[in-house]
Amino acid sequence: MSAQIHVFLCREDNIGALVHDPKSGACAAIDAPEEGPILKALSETGWSLSDILITHRHGDHVEAVAPLKERFGCRVVAPLKAKGAVPQADRLVQEGDFVQVGELRADVWETPGHCNDHISYWFAADRVLFAGDTIFTLGCGRLLEGDYTTFWASLQRIAALPDDTRIYSGHDYTLSNGRFALAVEPDNAALKRRMAEAEKAKAEGRFLIPSTLGDEKATNPFLRAGEPEVARAAGQEGAAPAEVFRALREWKNRF
Repeated sequence: MSAQIHVFLCREDNIGALVHDPKSGACAAIDAPEEGPILKALSETGWSLSDILITHRHGDHVEAVAPLKERFGCRVVAPLKAKGAVPQADRLVQEGDFVQVGELRADVWETPGHCNDHISYWFAADRVLFAGDTIFTLGCGRLLEGDYTTFWASLQRIAALPDDTRIYSGHDYTLSNGRFALAVEPDNAALKRRMAEAEKAKAEGRFLIPSTLGDEKATNPFLRAGEPEVARAAGQEGAAPAEVFRALREWKNRF
């Protein structure tokens, strides 16, 4: 049986996610942004928390680790490079490791860019990637540490996955990301359709998470830095894609 996944809002725009193995009953929270919404989601699903899988050390992703661990006695998995920054971590993981949630397996990918300790969890059997703040629907995270070449490499690794991969990101910034994407590619028909879908979802209290990689490759400017029209829009015609990506991200920072 495949993974069961439930997503919900935490804080103002964080995305909470529960991953449940129906065979064993194990259930992992991806990050721990806020205790109340996670408890509500567990109550609604009837699942019991066995694990917390942390993508990176930032406070809005680890705030509820301590109270959830106290309540459930769950295992906390965190990036090795965030050692000491994630409260009560039981296991520290890095590139090449994998994590079991019951019988569900997630490979650990180091995806630096937003921050140096960032990891993503790739559930290959279900074609599901929990990407934290590396990539968002129609966007990507801010570069807070490291360099743009490294961040671009993380995005390219994600872009090499199958197009039907479902990408669960750590925040819902879809409408603001979409407005920027339209500034970059105002004539992108697929992007216009997605923006209309995002606006409809917002009006109905929904959000476009997960997204599929195929949709992101067609509409997310940060995955399209190799396209000539995107390079021109960023004032980087003829430049290497990593340089176009840098220009796009710095443009978005000012947008």
